[in-house]
Amino acid sequence: MTTHLSYTPEVARQTRAIYDRVRHVIPEAEWGVHAPYVAAINELKRELNAVLLVHNYQTPEIFHGVADYTGDSLGLAREAAKTDADIIVQCGVHFMAETSKILCPDKKVLIPDLRAGCSLAESITGADVRRLKAQYPGVPVVTYVNTSADVKAESDICCTSGNAVRIVESLGVDRVIFLPDQYLGRYVADQTDVELILWEGACEVHERFTGQELRDYRRQFDHIRVIAHPECPPDVLAEADYVGSTKGMIDWVGDHRPERVVMITECSMSDNVAVEHPEVEFVRPCNLCPHMKRITLPKILHSLQTGTHEILIDPEVARRARGAVEAMLEVA
Repeated sequence: MTTHLSYTPEVARQTRAIYDRVRHVIPEAEWGVHAPYVAAINELKRELNAVLLVHNYQTPEIFHGVADYTGDSLGLAREAAKTDADIIVQCGVHFMAETSKILCPDKKVLIPDLRAGCSLAESITGADVRRLKAQYPGVPVVTYVNTSADVKAESDICCTSGNAVRIVESLGVDRVIFLPDQYLGRYVADQTDVELILWEGACEVHERFTGQELRDYRRQFDHIRVIAHPECPPDVLAEADYVGSTKGMIDWVGDHRPERVVMITECSMSDNVAVEHPEVEFVRPCNLCPHMKRITLPKILHSLQTGTHEILIDPEVARRARGAVEAMLEVA
C-alpha cells in the first residue's frame, strides 16, 4: 500500500480550488490528510489516460476530489459505455465494476478493493435465476443493476431504481420476474398493472430505516422535507414527501431548495449534495454502506499505481450480460 504523503505548499496550491468547494463538509484539518492523495491521483490518472467513475455514496473527498464522472448506477454505466479512456477505476462496489467491464470488454477495469461487495447483489445467484425461469417458463426477467454479471447473464433486461417502471412496462407483457430487491419490487408493483414475481433480497442500508424514524424527524425538526429511496421498506416510503432514485433525490433538492431536508439513503450522499446546496440544511441519517466505505483515497492511488484489482469476466457470461444491460440503455 502507498506510504504516507505530505501536505506541502505545492499540494495546497494544486488542491485549493477543490477544497474551496468542499470546505463546509470537510474540516480543514482533515483536508491536510486528503489533499496529497487527491493531487497524486489526479496527476497519475492523466498520465495513464484513466477515468474515475464515482458513485453518489462515496465520501466527499473522493466524490468531489478525484472523480471524472459521478452518479448513480445508470449514470456511471452510461459513462463507462462511452469513455475513450484506457483504464476505468470504479469507485463503487463490485457489481458496478463488473457492469463497466461488461460494457467495455477491451478496457482495463479496476476496483480499489475487491471486498467492496453488496448485500443486495449477494442475495441472488445465476443458479437462482435459472430455477425461477424453469418455474415460470416464458416469463421475462427484469434484473436490477445491483446484481452480479452471472445474474445479468440470465436476464432479459436490466433496470435501475430510476427507470424500473418504464423498463417493466416496455416489455408489453402482463407478468415479469423482478429481481432481486423486494422493496423496489413492491414500489414498482404499486406503479404498474404488470404482475411482478419478486425475490426476497434487500439492501442492508435502506432496509434498516423505519417509518417511525421519519415521524421522529418531523417531530424534532420544523419544516423538514423527507425524501426516500425506493429500496426502503413500504412504511418508510409511505411517510416520505418524495420517493425516487439517487439521481431523482438529487434533482428534487435542486428543484425545490427546501429549508431543511433529510435524505433517507446512504448518508455520504447528503454530504455530497450539500456541497452543491449550502443554503439547504441537511439532517443526516447516518446509515453507512460498509462496502462503499472500503474505497479510500490511498486504495485508489494504489490501484492506479499497480493496476489492481482488475475485473475479469468469462467472455460468454459477459456477452449475455451485455445484452441485458444494453437493452436497458436503449429504453432508458
